[in-house]
Amino acid sequence: MPVYNKLVRDRIPEVIESTGKKFSTRILANQEYITELKNKSFEELEEYVQAENDKDAIEELADLLEIIHALAECHGATIETVEVVRQLKAEKRGGFKEKIFLIEVEDE
Repeated sequence: MPVYNKLVRDRIPEVIESTGKKFSTRILANQEYITELKNKSFEELEEYVQAENDKDAIEELADLLEIIHALAECHGATIETVEVVRQLKAEKRGGFKEKIFLIEVEDE
């Protein structure tokens, strides 16, 4: 039996059960959950980086967004709160729409 030891989406046990396969799960404590969400974010980011077309890229971005929603909740916030912070930072420092690539800055 393969061992995964990773955070999965809430309905994955249902999906596995529907195949008739045996499996085991456990519910994570809050700190473990945050750690595993962080691990999952790296996994999904790597899958995004490896995506070879727009469709796959969007799928992986959706997975990353799901993780961001969950992490926001872990930190006592909503995705709307995160969005407000994002907007404030964009107003103060800008976004990334202009594709500016900084090469160097003179030392004093």
